[in-house]
Amino acid sequence: MRTRTRIAAAVGVIATASVTGIAVAALAAPAPDDQAAAEPEILLAQGSDHLPSVTATDWVTYADHVVVVEAVSEEVISPDAEELERGEGIIGRTVTLSIEDVLWSRDGAPQAAPETWDFSALGWHFDDGDTDDAVEMALHGFPRVEVGHQYVMAIRWEEAVCTAGGDSLPAMWRGLGEGSEIPFDDGTLGNGESEGAVQDAAAFAAATDVHSGEGVEEILAGEGADALVSALEDATPDAAALTEVQTLAATNSCE
Repeated sequence: MRTRTRIAAAVGVIATASVTGIAVAALAAPAPDDQAAAEPEILLAQGSDHLPSVTATDWVTYADHVVVVEAVSEEVISPDAEELERGEGIIGRTVTLSIEDVLWSRDGAPQAAPETWDFSALGWHFDDGDTDDAVEMALHGFPRVEVGHQYVMAIRWEEAVCTAGGDSLPAMWRGLGEGSEIPFDDGTLGNGESEGAVQDAAAFAAATDVHSGEGVEEILAGEGADALVSALEDATPDAAALTEVQTLAATNSCE
């Protein structure tokens, strides 16, 4: 298991499918002199959730679908010219997800769940101009999303966004945030890859945080898909919160 300590070190802001900004927050600790060399370092980054994502109410309010996905392949995204000139930056990844099952859908969802999803994921961080010795990155509290693993994800379709300043984002599928991506190897919530390391559901449940009494992933760790579906069916969406998000999206629409 990788050991990590927290070190604040901003590396700029990039967007992924579930967060709005990222800064490096952790490094692997070195192994003691009398032990074998530590596993490769992994940088843990902090990001702001795209939308509330912790509770079953969050999921049924903001998500269009809750799906089981498998990461089947990945493509490396080279750093841009500015990062290469600076000698520091991020090597990204696009991970192709195969949607294996749709567990739940919101009434009135604007798009049917996709069959595949090209997911924007963290890759590696490099410095000193050395892209061959880049350090693996993950988001604190999120799966890294690695090929060969399965996950449950709460996802939503968002139309293209244009701002008064001229910035724009294309229409895309997005996750909600930290709580909406759960390891799901062997059909068990909390079992599989998270933060770049493989864990079992028991270890996942033992590592619960301030959301232990309300978070979908914390409450249901060790359970299967049926328990998750039941929790979603029992939850009541916050209609006012959803309307607020939809109104803001319409205001920033490119149409």
